[in-house]
Amino acid sequence: MSHAFPPDERAAFYRVIETRRDIRAFRSDPIPEDILMRVLGAAHHAPSVGLMQPWNFIVIHDRATKARVHALFLQENQAAAANYEGARAALYRTLKLEGIEDAPVNVCVTCDRTRGGPHVLGRNTIVDTDLFSTCCAIENLWLAARVEGIGVGWVSILDNDELRGILGIPEPVVPVAYLCIGYAQEFLDEPELQRRGWAHRLPLGRVIYHERWEDEGLGSKTPDARP
Repeated sequence: MSHAFPPDERAAFYRVIETRRDIRAFRSDPIPEDILMRVLGAAHHAPSVGLMQPWNFIVIHDRATKARVHALFLQENQAAAANYEGARAALYRTLKLEGIEDAPVNVCVTCDRTRGGPHVLGRNTIVDTDLFSTCCAIENLWLAARVEGIGVGWVSILDNDELRGILGIPEPVVPVAYLCIGYAQEFLDEPELQRRGWAHRLPLGRVIYHERWEDEGLGSKTPDARP
């Protein structure tokens, strides 16, 4: 017996994946509580090694908290801009890389590295599987939000130690993702960084090897891919 979903549902699933975007521009409309809980519920249904479920979701509406996180972003973004020179630096400074104060909801997704106790099934050799599992929850959240017409933007330009202090996160718990969530002003046909010429999606053939790692690096396979 086939366990495949019907063709129209399969097509919808792949469309959701292909049209997911990292959103920075949000409308001010609030997200209804039942929809937010559906999205968080999808995140909570993510796979986790040993069923450890190491994630927590800090839901932030408070303007003062958002302002403190935004100030932290500005500080770190200024430092990040120093990594680039010339035209690349000029382009970097025009990129909108967060929507912290614009989005009606911010969510910090954390990983409790002590959850499940000292011996979690499947984690004995690769201890970072708790972090990997948390990333699965983030992807579930992102895709569920897209189905609801809600945009998500991951703000990675933050100092985790500073963020821990702002949100009162205890030491064994790791902030993995700070997400801006709200109804998107627009879902672009292509990723913003690709549209602006910062980077381009690699062709699938360049990232698939067969049986073992191939000697030729990614850079020699397809000349038209850009850094």
